[in-house]
Amino acid sequence: MTEKKGWLARLKSGLGKSSTKLTSGIGDIFTKRKLDDEALEELEDLLITSDMGINTAQKIVAGIRKTRFGKDTSPEDLKIALVEQIVPILEPVTKPLNVTTGRKPHVVLVCGVNGSGKTTTIGKLSKIYSDQGLKVMLAAGDTFRAAAVEQLKVWGERTGCPVIAKDEGSDAAALAFDAVSEAQSKGCDVLLIDTAGRLQNKAHLMDELEKMVRVIKKVDETAPHDTVLVLDATVGQNAHSQVETFDRIVNLTGLILTKLDGTAKGGVTVSLAQKFAKPLHCIGVGEAVEDLRPFEAEAFAKALVGLED
Repeated sequence: MTEKKGWLARLKSGLGKSSTKLTSGIGDIFTKRKLDDEALEELEDLLITSDMGINTAQKIVAGIRKTRFGKDTSPEDLKIALVEQIVPILEPVTKPLNVTTGRKPHVVLVCGVNGSGKTTTIGKLSKIYSDQGLKVMLAAGDTFRAAAVEQLKVWGERTGCPVIAKDEGSDAAALAFDAVSEAQSKGCDVLLIDTAGRLQNKAHLMDELEKMVRVIKKVDETAPHDTVLVLDATVGQNAHSQVETFDRIVNLTGLILTKLDGTAKGGVTVSLAQKFAKPLHCIGVGEAVEDLRPFEAEAFAKALVGLED
């Protein structure tokens, strides 16, 4: 089995809960019936309950209405029609998190609420970049959670990447300053900086993140080169408010969506693409390192609606 096939199989399996919800719903609505107003209304409701959001669901259904209205439509026909509408929404945001190696280092600031899978994602990214032959450094900027610092150190040991860390409660901006300086002096290609994610105290979070960005720019005025938000797909439409909050603080350059295997809310990926048009760098469909991969619009759309290749 090729590596690509292995990933497609994992993607399909990881999106199983989301595709089962859509597939069973499509099966309930369509058994070789004409695509009339009532059927399209039921389809719109199904897409909304799959966390695609009202606006995205309406856009998709409007597209299907144009091409299929009044025609006999089987469940398989409808899945193909859905993929035809979803892919153009996802394609513009399909952009891998590539590193510009001339920067020494390429600084990636990684944000996300606690529990989003942020620290694990940083660990997985460090493995991916290390495997590409890049020199990677990690910075444990979530100084409020000892567990996050320890978790990052474990990933550092596992991937052979040095980790810059300070005592619990230390100033995160000072740590970021030291990390960028150290990564520069060591000639690192990539610096991945973890951050705290206490959304319940937005004012403090905003101040801290703004300060981190300010201080990083003192060492390298072009940094951070990427500011990425890690989102837990199981929160569904709540992901929208997280994107809005973090974007306001640090001007997000891209998103990573994790835990798609644990939810039937995979449709939120489509609504995020539609609403924010932020690059979607990677998706995670499991615990293993190889379960975090660059996002691919068509493969995702097919897996989401349960369309067999």
